[in-house]
Amino acid sequence: MSTLSFESLCLKDCLSPTQPQDMEDEFDTDLDSDEKEESDKEMSIPEVYLQACKLVGVVPVSYFIRNYESTTMALSHHGLGPLGCKALAIALVADMHINNLELADNHIQAEGAKYLVEMLRANFTMQHLDLSNNYLKSAGAEHVAKVLLDNISLKSIKLSGNGFTDDDAKYFVDALLTNSRMKELDLSHNEFCGKGGEQLGQLLANNEGLEVLDLSWNHLRMKGAVALCAGLKVNMMLTHLDISWNGFGNEGALAMGEALKFNNTLVHLNLDNNRITNEGVGMLCRGLEFNDTLRVLLLAYNSLTVEGALALVNVVKNTPRTALEEINICNVLVNETFVHLLEVTCQEHPGLDVQFGGVGGFIAKKPPQPVDPMKVIQDYLDQRKLRLWDFFRNIDKDGTMRVPVADFRKAVQQSSIPLDRYQIEELIQRLDRDRTGKVDYRGLADTRKQMMKDHRRQLRKVESRQKKEKQKSDRILKTFQSAVEAVTPSSSIVISPGGAREDSSGPQHFSATPLSSWHHIVMSNSSRYSVTNLSNEHVHLPMVGGTTPYRPTSSPAMRSYSQPNLLDDSPRSTPGKSISAQGIRSDPEMGYSKLSPTAYPLTRSRPALDAKQPAVKAKSKKVKKKKTTKRHTLDLVCTSGITISNLTSIDLTISDHLAITLDIDIPTPHVKQNRTITFWNIKSINIPSLSSTLAATVSASAPISTASPLL
Repeated sequence: MSTLSFESLCLKDCLSPTQPQDMEDEFDTDLDSDEKEESDKEMSIPEVYLQACKLVGVVPVSYFIRNYESTTMALSHHGLGPLGCKALAIALVADMHINNLELADNHIQAEGAKYLVEMLRANFTMQHLDLSNNYLKSAGAEHVAKVLLDNISLKSIKLSGNGFTDDDAKYFVDALLTNSRMKELDLSHNEFCGKGGEQLGQLLANNEGLEVLDLSWNHLRMKGAVALCAGLKVNMMLTHLDISWNGFGNEGALAMGEALKFNNTLVHLNLDNNRITNEGVGMLCRGLEFNDTLRVLLLAYNSLTVEGALALVNVVKNTPRTALEEINICNVLVNETFVHLLEVTCQEHPGLDVQFGGVGGFIAKKPPQPVDPMKVIQDYLDQRKLRLWDFFRNIDKDGTMRVPVADFRKAVQQSSIPLDRYQIEELIQRLDRDRTGKVDYRGLADTRKQMMKDHRRQLRKVESRQKKEKQKSDRILKTFQSAVEAVTPSSSIVISPGGAREDSSGPQHFSATPLSSWHHIVMSNSSRYSVTNLSNEHVHLPMVGGTTPYRPTSSPAMRSYSQPNLLDDSPRSTPGKSISAQGIRSDPEMGYSKLSPTAYPLTRSRPALDAKQPAVKAKSKKVKKKKTTKRHTLDLVCTSGITISNLTSIDLTISDHLAITLDIDIPTPHVKQNRTITFWNIKSINIPSLSSTLAATVSASAPISTASPLL
C-alpha cells in the first residue's frame, strides 16, 4: 500500500483563507507532543482523502475509498463541485495507481480545473482525463491549456460540453503546438464557429502527435469548415476525425474532397448530418479518387438520394487502389440498380460494407420541359436552310398571305416536321387566337419572334445560374487556398496527387489542379523552390547537374519551365534582355543525385520538433552581410530553326563555373554588288543618235523599232 505524509502536500490554499496566519502559528505552538507524533505518521491515500474532505468541508465519495487501488477511477455524475475536486486533487498528488480519471458531469467549473492543474504538475501517472460537461468556460480552458503544456504523461483528454467558444480555441492551439504526446482530444458539443475553425485548422496543420480528434456538435460551417479542411490537407498524423453534426454543407464537402486528395493518414471520417446533398457527395468523390488510406466513411442523415449512393459505390468500383471498407448511408433508400452495382463492386472489393436504408428508393427526375412547336419548326427550317416565308408560300397557293386552318394542319402533318397532333393544335391555337379559321403570315412571324425572345431569356437564366454556381465554387476554392497558405508551415511539402505515389525513377511529373497548385521540393540544403502550374498540363523539371540534356518529346513546340535560383541572394534575370548561346552553370560538384527523387523522396512531412531551423533575420542596412559568390543556373537552351552541334562543357580552373560551348551553322549572307546609275539630261538627248545606239547594242533577234517622238 502506497503511503505518503499529509504534511508534505503542497497544494495551495489548503487552509481556509479567512484563518489568520498568526492564529495558525499560535495553534501550532499549542500542540502537545502526542499530536505532533500522530501528524508526522504516514497516512494512506484514503486517509489523506478523508482528511482533505474534512479540511475543505465536503462529503467524501465512498467509491473513491473502495477503489483507490484501481487503475480507472470513474467518478462521473457524483456532484463533486469545485471543493470536492479540490479534496480529490489533494489525495491524487502522489498517487501511483490511477491512470484513467473520469470526472464528467461534476460541475467542477474553472476553480476545480485549477486544482487539477496543481495536482497534475506533480502526478505523472495520469494518462487519460475526462472533464466533459463541467462548465469550464473560458477560464477553465486557460487552466486546461496549462495542463497540456506542463504535464508529460497525459495522452487523451475529453472536454466535451464545456461551453468553449471561438476565443477559447487559441488556448488549445498554443498548448498543442509543442505537445506531441497528446493522442486523443475531444472538443465535441462546444460552440466553435468560423474563427474557431481557423484556429483548429492551425492545430491540425502544425501538431505532430494528435491521432484522434472529435469536433462533433459544433458550428463549423463555411469559412470554419474550409479552414479546418485546409489544416487536414497538410496533416500527417491524424487517423480519426469526427466532424458530424456541424452543418458543413456542400461548401465543406468541396473543401474536404480537396483535402482528401493530399492527406494520406486519415482512416476514419465521420460526416454524419452535415447538410451534404448529392452535389456535395460528387465533390467529395473527387478527393476519394486519389485517396488510398481512408477506410471508414460515415455519411448518415445527410440529404442524399439514390444518385449520391450510386456515386459513392462507383468511386469505389472505379478506383482499384481505394481502401474504403465501410460506407454508412443508413437513411438512404436505394433501388435495384444500386443493389446490382454493389454486388459487382463487392466482387472486386470483398471487404466493402455499405449500410443503406433499404430498397425502395427512386431517382427523382424532373418532368421534361414542354417543347415550343414554333421552335421545332424553326429548327427544321434552319437545318434545311429555308426561310419562314418559303415554308408559308408552299402552303399559300393563292398568294393571299392567309391560309385556312385545315390546310395549315394538313401541310404540317404531311411534312417531315417532328410535331405530334397535340403540338400542332397548340400552335394553331396560338396562331388563330380570334377563331377566324385562318392563319396569316404576320401572326406566324410574330409567334416566331416571341419564341426567340423567350428562348434567349431562358438561356440567360441558365447562364446566370451557372455563373453564380461557378462564382460560389471559385470563392470557396479561393478561401481554401488562402487557408492552406495560412496554415501550411514554411518547411512543409504539398505534392499534387498526380505523382505523389508513383515510382520515383526518371524525371518527376507534377500535375496540378486549379485549387492545388503549390508544389514544394525540399533541397539538400533545406532551401525550397516551387513550381506552379495553373493548367492541367504536366510540368517537367530539367536536370541541373546531369549530362543528359532534357528533350521534351510530347509536342514539337518546345516549352521551357525555368526553376528559380537556388540561392536567396542570387540576382534575377532582367526581363527584356536576350540570352546568348553560351551559359554558365553553378556548382559543378553537385550531381544529379542531389536532385534525384530516389535520393530525396518527396514525402509530405515536416522536420521534427528538435530539428533546428535557420532563423530568418530581417534585412537591415546596418548589418554587414557576408560576401557570397553570386551564382547563376542555366536551365535550358531553347532554339528555333538552328542546328546545334558539339555541345560541350569546359571546367574553368580560375572559377567555380562551367563554360558551355556550342557550334551553330550560320549561312553566309548574299552580298549585293554596287551598281552605278547614270542620269541623262533630257534636254541634251539626241533622239536619232539614241535610237541608233540602242539598235546597235540590242541583239539582232529582237530589233527595236524607231523611237517615238514621245521619248
